[in-house]
Amino acid sequence: MAAVPGAAVGSLEEVDPVDALRRIAYLLETDRAESYKVRAFRRAAATVGEIDPELLAQRASSGRLTDLPGVGDTTAQVIAEAVAGERPAYLRHLEEQPRPTLTGRAAELRSLLRGDCHSHSDWSDGGSPIAEMAEAAAALGHEYLALTDHSPRLTVAHGLDAERLQRQLEVLETLNTDLAPFRILSGIEVDILEDGSLDQDPTLLARLDIVVASVHSKLKMDPAQMTRRMVAAIESPHTDILGHCTGRIIVGRGRPESRFDDAEVFAACARTGTAVEINSRPERLDPPDALLRAAMAAGCLVSIDTDAHAPGQLEWLGNGCVKAADAEVQPDRIVNSWPRAQLLEWASEHGSTAR
Repeated sequence: MAAVPGAAVGSLEEVDPVDALRRIAYLLETDRAESYKVRAFRRAAATVGEIDPELLAQRASSGRLTDLPGVGDTTAQVIAEAVAGERPAYLRHLEEQPRPTLTGRAAELRSLLRGDCHSHSDWSDGGSPIAEMAEAAAALGHEYLALTDHSPRLTVAHGLDAERLQRQLEVLETLNTDLAPFRILSGIEVDILEDGSLDQDPTLLARLDIVVASVHSKLKMDPAQMTRRMVAAIESPHTDILGHCTGRIIVGRGRPESRFDDAEVFAACARTGTAVEINSRPERLDPPDALLRAAMAAGCLVSIDTDAHAPGQLEWLGNGCVKAADAEVQPDRIVNSWPRAQLLEWASEHGSTAR
């Protein structure tokens, strides 16, 4: 198995340059750094990983690291310091930054989570290969990670058509053999189309472990129409989780919440056994607190997910745990606090038994 992105890097006397570069990228992802910075360190790590260590040391001593493709001044400095057996200064700086700490009930809920049911890879709009996402999840103590790349309608995110999704399932089968007992759950974040249908071949959806259904288009739809659209998707036998239900964005220029009849939508979730996602991305934190409390009052299950598009973002589960604690969500109603076997049994049976 390759070095885990989130793992601590070596000792002061022995630092692997690839591990150092990947660790820096991971910490930048966790801190929501600009994507171009993260890509620079991951590109450099990929380059260095293909070079014989002796040749790398020669380039470092001669000051020719920047001649390598994808290696710039900053990454070259990190590589040179690591080759010299020093902990790179940039890495030390990032690791010394204060990190949010969970306390109280939020910390208790985080300790109960066994996995993450919403993540993306470079097969759609994520920034890292599937294996790197899985290795980072395993390093966090997860038992499983649902890979839920986008469906074909979302072309801006390079969504997976049926043929590419089929190929991805074959890749997962091989990876799971290598990663056992950790498991990548097959999945998709499928677009909810305007009529409430799901944007993927139903036969393929039936084969997946986890299906997250989300609205990504026409977010300003008339509330009555949006309600019908969402309920139709919730009532699909393939939908397991209703993703980021309002579609809001709360940073930068922002994006207002979609409007719908929350009582009707959450009643449908409770009736069908569909979980309402608590989306932990800092720019989403969806649903808003009042709606999350309404979902709890309706008797809904929830799934606390990161919607991670990079390994470092898998650490964002704490954001969702804070929301869940504030809304007094009971642990037994959080589907990703369940053992993998229980989660998969729920996902395979709740559609046919509750609809």
